[in-house]
Amino acid sequence: MDYSDPVYVAAWFRAFVLTQLVEAPIYRRIGKVPWWAALMPSALTHPFVWFVFPRLREAGVSYLGMVACAEGFAWGVEAIFLAAMGLSVKRATLISLLANASSVAAGLFLRIFGLV
Repeated sequence: MDYSDPVYVAAWFRAFVLTQLVEAPIYRRIGKVPWWAALMPSALTHPFVWFVFPRLREAGVSYLGMVACAEGFAWGVEAIFLAAMGLSVKRATLISLLANASSVAAGLFLRIFGLV
C-alpha cells in the first residue's frame, strides 16, 4: 500500500478530524485539561495509528491484530500524556479508554451506515 497516496492521506485527515471532534471534548470536559492539551493526545498518536501500524499487515498480522495493537498504543500513549498533565494514572487511563472507545465507535458507526 502507498501511504503517501493522496486518497489515503485525505482519508487519514477525515479520520483525524473525526477523532479530534470526538476525543478532544472528552479530554477537555472530563479530564479538565486546557484545549491545547485536549487536542494533543490524538495529534500525537493518530499519525502512528494510520501510517505506521498498517505496516503490520505487510508482516502478516491480521487486521484485527493490527487494530488491537494500534488502539492499545493510542490508549496507552494518550493516558501517559494525560498523567503527565497532572491526572492520576487511574483517571488518565480510564479517560483515555473512554475517548478512544468513543472515537472507534463513531468511526465504525459512520462506516457501517456508509457515511464515510
